Amino acid sequence: MTPEDLSSALFDIVTARLDGSASITAADVLLERPRNRDHGDWTSNIAMKLAKSLGTNPRAFAAELVPEISAIAGVSKVDVAGPGFINITLDTAAAGEIARSILVAGDSYGHNHQLDGLSVNMEFVSANPTGPLHLGHTRWAALGDAIARVLSASGAEVTTEYYINDAGNQMDNFGASILAAAKGEPTPEKGYPGEYIQQLAAKVLEQVPNLAELPHDEAVGVARDIGYRQQLEEIKTSLESFNVHFDVFFSELSLHETDPETGLSLIDQAAVRLREQGHVYEKDDAVWVKTTDFGDDKDRVLTRGNGITTYFAADAAYYLNKKDRGFTEKIYLLGADHHGYVGRLKALAAAAGDDPDVNISVLIGQLVNLNGAKLSKRAGNIIELDDLVAWVGADALRYWLARYPADSPLSLDGEVLRSRTNDNPVFYVQYAHSRTRSVAKNAAAAGVDRSVFEPSLLSHEAETELLGSLQELPRIVAQSAELREPHRVARYLEEVAGHYHRWYSVCRVLPLGDEPVTDLHRTRLWLNDATGQVIRNGLELLGVSAPDRM
Repeated sequence: MTPEDLSSALFDIVTARLDGSASITAADVLLERPRNRDHGDWTSNIAMKLAKSLGTNPRAFAAELVPEISAIAGVSKVDVAGPGFINITLDTAAAGEIARSILVAGDSYGHNHQLDGLSVNMEFVSANPTGPLHLGHTRWAALGDAIARVLSASGAEVTTEYYINDAGNQMDNFGASILAAAKGEPTPEKGYPGEYIQQLAAKVLEQVPNLAELPHDEAVGVARDIGYRQQLEEIKTSLESFNVHFDVFFSELSLHETDPETGLSLIDQAAVRLREQGHVYEKDDAVWVKTTDFGDDKDRVLTRGNGITTYFAADAAYYLNKKDRGFTEKIYLLGADHHGYVGRLKALAAAAGDDPDVNISVLIGQLVNLNGAKLSKRAGNIIELDDLVAWVGADALRYWLARYPADSPLSLDGEVLRSRTNDNPVFYVQYAHSRTRSVAKNAAAAGVDRSVFEPSLLSHEAETELLGSLQELPRIVAQSAELREPHRVARYLEEVAGHYHRWYSVCRVLPLGDEPVTDLHRTRLWLNDATGQVIRNGLELLGVSAPDRM
């Protein structure tokens, strides 16, 4: 019996007693694992949730439900504890059935339909295309991609998006830096230093050998445009090597381009729409949005007195573009220096007619440092993503960076990430998976197959613990998606790995010596393979590989 089956049966029992006096959904009868295994396999607080609306005592209402719950196939015992908790114990066969359910579901085990119908735009990383990705971007890449994966696994339709900051003075400074390098001149003021600029300059000269002979402004533009394309391709390659794929790369410059039919840019159109909704006014020759009406700490300028649009104008146009593309929720994962953006973006959503508590989420990630990491030889003053991947590996980086909440500052030890010991959680989890594959391979050689499955044989205490943890993946995934906290998946996998390693040490899948192959061996192979499937599925949600051998 799966947790979903038991929850569904409990839902039917409870709703039959309501008679319109209260209303519940399936989410109200979700089951939880008791911390104390003596309290059964599952516990529910549904009696305490409904007692007041039914005008009864929670414990008395729970006691009324006991006979019907006890009659559910596979339930061996039901107790009422404390103020009205319903503790449910399954018989051994029913508990063991989860191993078969996992293998039948395969790669989809753990997926759920909690967010069916939700269309999400997930924007993260969005680094300026003026240099290579660094350690800070690495954290946002790992975390953002993992959030997108758990959302998708929970039924949401997710579009991952990278906002390319390719408009503004920084791009001209970037072009001027490349031009100076091409001409053998010092880096200009506010320019970009680093060997990578020299490398970009060489590539520009390959395409435009006479770059130095062009008029200065034209040469800057040529260097900027070619260098931009080269740098963006490097960024894309770095992300793909880190197992992070973006569905959309959205150019900021496109917000400024004029539509030939309307004569307006997307930024112009955003101002028109906000004005039509009554949120725009003029003051001191500038055009403002009255975001204070929606909780912002001050009104925001769209266009300055000199006619130049602001970054906020681009933010407004970009948000409205996402809205026009039909996304129910727009998620922004921003760096630690962007706390001020939370209020203005939510106010912008409200001004656009959206519900800021539903249609937009702004997640702020904290800084990370990695002890032992060396500054990039190419960039000079940063730790590059490519160098980090080469040093500790993409799997270790992704796992550790997704293992903590976004709002937790991180200080990681590079040597621990590189270690192949149980002190390194990613090694501990990956080793558990490789052990399940080794057991399966050796079982095949010993003549142990999955031709028989007798779940009632899985009665050892270590098997009960392991089965209990395997049942939790769907709940963990749903919770991680709801809270946007994929670190819960990582911590869960470590728990599963611990249960598996203990089970492995006391419950044999392979017969000893001349011992004949029994149904217990065959059934334990199901449990072994189910564990491997769960670990594999969990690691996939973190973008981490599940190696067959370590």
